[in-house]
Formats: sequence, structure tokens, C-alpha cells
Amino acid sequence: MLNQAEPGSPAGKIIDISAAEYQAIQQFLSQSCGIELGDSKQYLVKSRLLPLMGKFEFSSFAELANSLQSASFSAQKIKSAVVDAMTTNETFWFRDERQFVELKDKVLPGLLNSKNGNVRVWSAACSSGQEPYSIAICALEAIKASTKSRSVQIIGTDISEAILEEAKRAVYSEAALSRGMDSAAKARYFHKNYDGYLLSPEVSQLVRFQQFNLLKSFTALGRFDLIFCRNVLIYFSDQVKRDILTRMADSLEPGGYLFLSSTEAMPIGLDSFELVRSGLTSYFKKIG
Repeated sequence: MLNQAEPGSPAGKIIDISAAEYQAIQQFLSQSCGIELGDSKQYLVKSRLLPLMGKFEFSSFAELANSLQSASFSAQKIKSAVVDAMTTNETFWFRDERQFVELKDKVLPGLLNSKNGNVRVWSAACSSGQEPYSIAICALEAIKASTKSRSVQIIGTDISEAILEEAKRAVYSEAALSRGMDSAAKARYFHKNYDGYLLSPEVSQLVRFQQFNLLKSFTALGRFDLIFCRNVLIYFSDQVKRDILTRMADSLEPGGYLFLSSTEAMPIGLDSFELVRSGLTSYFKKIG
């Protein structure tokens, strides 16, 4: 058991987490959103969930673990808060820049010029919006260079409702913008307001956000020409990862594209995609 006082605990009390309580939280996260925690992440769980103890007036992790087993209406808010707290929201602008260069210079122009309708893009696990908004900036520049009158529609999804509210606001701090947004793009697409820097409507209007669990059916989202699913599958088991990628292949139009992060590989035996290598980056194209 852990026995360390930390900030966020109710009334400054020391709250321990037992092996059984940790296992209950492990199982909840696995079943509810696919996140697989190892057997040595007790400190991470404790540091993320301690602030919730006071908020929901729990005096022990046993009470929290019990609430995760409840089907009551009040327990749903607690479950949502636990998922929000445990979801990693690390993100920044134009993450893995070479992929965005490829997107702007090759992938989007090719889609805009070959399709009869609008281009649909899905940013899965979009966190606070930097990824879908980065895609939107690339889309604006590709649209301006295209000879055809087309638009790009982007949907950003995440399991965390709280982080999606941040994304919808489209307001970012100086520190957040310093992570990947160069000064020229900052001057062009943002203006200072009382709360930070507001993204230009010409960018934000290309994106809509929706709370979504990747374990659920993708059917209601429709079909896409391009899917970004980066830095999220690493938290899932191999079986769940394979299932998600198989269903993403089904959601892509023939010849559509899938971008994983530069450190992620396609599972062996999943033959719906072919690897595309271009310069120093790579991504996947749906076969058929």
C-alpha cells in the first residue's frame, strides 16, 4: 500500500490505495475505455485521482472503487471524471511536423483534386484540439492552392468531455502556442484576447467536436477520406488495437489514408493497408 501524503487529498489526509482497489480501477478503465494500466502504475493512479476524492467527498479509494461498480445516475458523473483524469492529454501543434508537411503538400491536394465531393477527416483522440486545428490550417492552405472548389470537413473526437470543452473554445495560452506554432502562423491565425489567443474562425469553423469512445461502433460517424489516430493506440491491448484499426479501415473510403504516429507500427497480419513512405515520414493507404 502507498502511504505518502500528497497535494489534493481531502483535508490533507493520507489516503492509501490497496492492491484490490488498484485492480478495480484497472478493470474499470479497461472495460470502459480500453486503457490498459500495468501492475506498477499505482503512483500515477493516485496522483491523478486524489483531486477527485475531495470533489466527490470520498474518504478512501475503496469508496471510489465501489462507485465505479455502481449503475446509479450519480455514479455516471464519477465514472466520467475518472476517465477524464486518467486520459493522457499531451498534445501540441503540428506534432511530428514531417507528417503535416506531407499532409499539406501531397495528401490533401490529391484528395481535393480527385474527389467529387468534400473531403472528410477524422482526428481520433483529439485532446484539446491542437491536432484537428493543425489539420484545418493545412487544409486551408491546400484549398487555396487547389484548382477545384472543394471543402474539408474535420471531426475531432475524444473520450473526455472536459478536454473537448477546451478544444471548442479554441483559446490557447502563450505556453500552449509555443509548442509547435511558429510566429508567422500565430500572427496569421490567432489574435490576442483577454483570456489568451483565440483561433481564427476561418480555421475553427472547419472542425466540429464530439465526445466518442473508440470502443464503440464507428458507424454513426460516417465515412472518411483520412483518419489521424496518433499516440492513443499505445494505451490499448494488442487485441483492442487490432479491432480499432480494422474498424477504421472499414470507415475509410477506398484509397483513403491513415496516419499513425511515427513511432507506431501496423499490427502484423492486418492487410487492409499498405505502407506509404515519403521522404523521412510514412503513413498508410487503404487497399482497394
